[in-house]
Amino acid sequence: MPSSPPHVGYAAMLEQFHPTEVLGLAAHAEQSGFRGVMAADRFQPWVPRQGQASFVWNVLGALGQATSGDLGTGMTVPTFRWHPAMVAQASATLAAMYPGRHWLGIGSGEAIDEHVTGAYWPETAERINRMFEAIEIIKKLFVASLAGRDTKHSGPHFSLESTRLWTMPEVAPEILVATSGPVTAKRAGRTVDGIIIDGAPVDKIAGLFARFDEGARESGRAGGTKVLRLHLSWASTHEAAMANAMTEWPNGGMRFPRSDIRSPFEFEQLARLVRPEDFEGRMLVSEDPDAHRATIQSYLDLGFDRIYLHNVGRNQREWIDVFARDVLPKLVR
Repeated sequence: MPSSPPHVGYAAMLEQFHPTEVLGLAAHAEQSGFRGVMAADRFQPWVPRQGQASFVWNVLGALGQATSGDLGTGMTVPTFRWHPAMVAQASATLAAMYPGRHWLGIGSGEAIDEHVTGAYWPETAERINRMFEAIEIIKKLFVASLAGRDTKHSGPHFSLESTRLWTMPEVAPEILVATSGPVTAKRAGRTVDGIIIDGAPVDKIAGLFARFDEGARESGRAGGTKVLRLHLSWASTHEAAMANAMTEWPNGGMRFPRSDIRSPFEFEQLARLVRPEDFEGRMLVSEDPDAHRATIQSYLDLGFDRIYLHNVGRNQREWIDVFARDVLPKLVR
């Protein structure tokens, strides 16, 4: 029996493109064979050159009209700019509007987005604890609201007075957690429906999968959804692909922590430290579609259920057309 084609979607970068342009690009990607859209909840771009930072929930609502595939946040942070109840309401509304299409991707946050409210910016362990408490609240609201009753919460980081979500889908959205470490992966396995990995090296992923599956087994489940957002730089020449990586997405070459950086202008200064060789082993920069195909296939072979591709350059339509012709049809599960 022939296997189904891999689920390879489009990562819409709200940091780089005006929201109306994002709608057109996502629709073109779907028409070309990409399946589904991931979009991040950002308050600022990484570097000023990227130039945009539109509101993800507005854009996802419009994407639901412009496309027909799945829609998810990669990722939203229900712990600093948002109270978890607000994220639960936004997610439930989107799922009610587009049944069976929306999934909720959650992360622990980075200062460049979350510091804007002026609140204390804690260390990593506290950010992760806040995230899992927020997930507890979101899950409580989903379960109680589907059952037609109120719920409440009182914890170390959040309070929720007795309430419910009044607009709900028939089935609550799938909840996925962004993880880059084994402890978070195992907690995610115990807690949520799946994980999102953001461009991690191949040799690190098997360990994250194992810890997630271990946590899932401890909670009585066989496993969960495994999602990858893969950053890459393709252009018609290697020189152009590298120029795009260096100017548009120096993130991919940064070999130092970035979660405490608070300003795109500060990030821009640190990005000056990035050299072309820093992308080696971290993000593929190549003019060869087959090199990209081999990299994407290697991740599919590891067992990812869905992969969302982000080409870092402005050459989105050209890239979509080339990958639709030379890459997507050659990928197998």
